[in-house]
Amino acid sequence: MKTQVAIIGAGPSGLLLGQLLHRQGIDNVILERRSGEYVLSRIRAGVLEQGMVDLLREAGVDKRMDEEGMPHDGFELAFDNRRVHVDLKGLTGGKTVMVYGQTEVTRDLMEARESVGATTIYEAENVQPHDLETDHPYITYEKDGETCRLDCDYVAGCDGYHGISRRSIPEERIKTFERVYPFGWLGILSDTPPVSDELIYANHERGFALCSMRSKTRSRYYVQVPDGEQVEDWSDERFWDELKARLPDDVAEKLVTGPSIEKSIAPLRSFVAEPMQYGRLFLVGDAAHIVPPTGAKGLNLAASDVNTLYRLMVKVYQEGRTDLIARYSEVCLRRIWKAERFSWWMTTNLHKFSDGEDFERRIQQAELDYYTSSQAGLTTIAENYVGLPYESLE
Repeated sequence: MKTQVAIIGAGPSGLLLGQLLHRQGIDNVILERRSGEYVLSRIRAGVLEQGMVDLLREAGVDKRMDEEGMPHDGFELAFDNRRVHVDLKGLTGGKTVMVYGQTEVTRDLMEARESVGATTIYEAENVQPHDLETDHPYITYEKDGETCRLDCDYVAGCDGYHGISRRSIPEERIKTFERVYPFGWLGILSDTPPVSDELIYANHERGFALCSMRSKTRSRYYVQVPDGEQVEDWSDERFWDELKARLPDDVAEKLVTGPSIEKSIAPLRSFVAEPMQYGRLFLVGDAAHIVPPTGAKGLNLAASDVNTLYRLMVKVYQEGRTDLIARYSEVCLRRIWKAERFSWWMTTNLHKFSDGEDFERRIQQAELDYYTSSQAGLTTIAENYVGLPYESLE
């Protein structure tokens, strides 16, 4: 089998890239080691930046998002038992974010790909790229007990942190940067109305908390827990009590509780691999970088990588601009490091790092007070939250 662009990974980034390329007449095949049902079962983020919303519209998968998604003009920061509204729309010249679950984005993209008959090979085992520094790379994989080969012009590695794509780059050709935080997020999903129309990020002496949602009847809540904490140790009652303790009094009073339908703990870490290209392999999304969920940048950063690679491939196939290939990593990494900085800033200033009142705690309070009492500070937060502009390749 032969294609122009081989995409490893059928998560939202791989599917979005495939959809955009298909609409430009660029042939592509997606290889995924899991089943389609497994991919859809993953519970992930649901706050989409303005740039990603626009990219989904360009991909022609915006119908259900517009019908069921919830545009948000702002969000709130809570600290010192008070709330400060960050007016995203007013501070950024009209930009907003969209609350629409990653699972739904994935479903829309899967259905769009199926409707046009584009090829996705699920449960492809032992995927392995070859000859990446030549003009004729190819991928081998196993399907139904047989070894298969996919010849291609380029390979897009959209297979996440643990995937084969980044591991296919020789160690001496790649450098990684990492920060692991000493805590995680315990999150629950419940069929209860959200406590607020907007997201609330709370800094409290007991630890961080986040009030989010998936719809007008389904809520997503998180509390910071120490590293090594076990989900089994947290009953629903314990979770709700802890969440209430970390929210401003007027918010806690309105909180509607109920049985959890999903409960998990996510570790927090920052990770970047440089460069994001090796020969004809391009790393996309979590294959190259991870951010803490504070600030909702993970999926959105993957979308910005997709945007850059998609426009690069259009230039290559429609204009013969192979000279732009070398710019992929440089362009992506500029935006990635700025998003890493914002996620680090949000994580550093909203989470509990030590017990009691100490220097770091006082600095946190001063940072939050300064940024939220300054128009310039609020604008900086808003500009980063809605997403920095996508950079052109030229």
